Amino acid sequence: MRSTVVRARILRRLAAVAAVGATLTALSGCTVPVDAVAGLSVTADGHLLGVMLVCGHHIDGATVYVADPDPDREVTAGAWTASHPLTEGVTTWPLDTPSADWKTTTPLRPLVARTTYVLYGWTKDNSWSSTSVDFTLPDRAALRPGTVLYDRVTEDSEESTVTVPLADFKSTACADD
Repeated sequence: MRSTVVRARILRRLAAVAAVGATLTALSGCTVPVDAVAGLSVTADGHLLGVMLVCGHHIDGATVYVADPDPDREVTAGAWTASHPLTEGVTTWPLDTPSADWKTTTPLRPLVARTTYVLYGWTKDNSWSSTSVDFTLPDRAALRPGTVLYDRVTEDSEESTVTVPLADFKSTACADD
């Protein structure tokens, strides 16, 4: 009798583990489709700019967060909602000062050394997103007006962070994605 009870408990635990594994496997394939490219630039007077190139659908806002290997510990460093959905084309907005076309929902925190930040775009209904771009203070310091830092993905799925003239970003970044 006792061995039957122990076997039943073991079978229930194995069934629970299998159910959790199946759920995690099913959820891991659920991602928001990407149809925009996020980048960074600076103004002539040194203000940090968000750059969003929408490739075909729309983006409603953008967030900068502190990258952390544990997703539960990622901290929002800044967030913005566009006054109207961004459609095909490129849009820029200041990350550290108010903008007429963007509502700041979380003001950008002061950026600190030895920290990696991530900028990405999103939609309110999670129908679309942008690629993200990782950056640090040295990356920010290397930016020049008229250039865009973004994560390029090649046909071989190789990723690299590049800085290109804005015209090149506009003409090639959607094709890279």
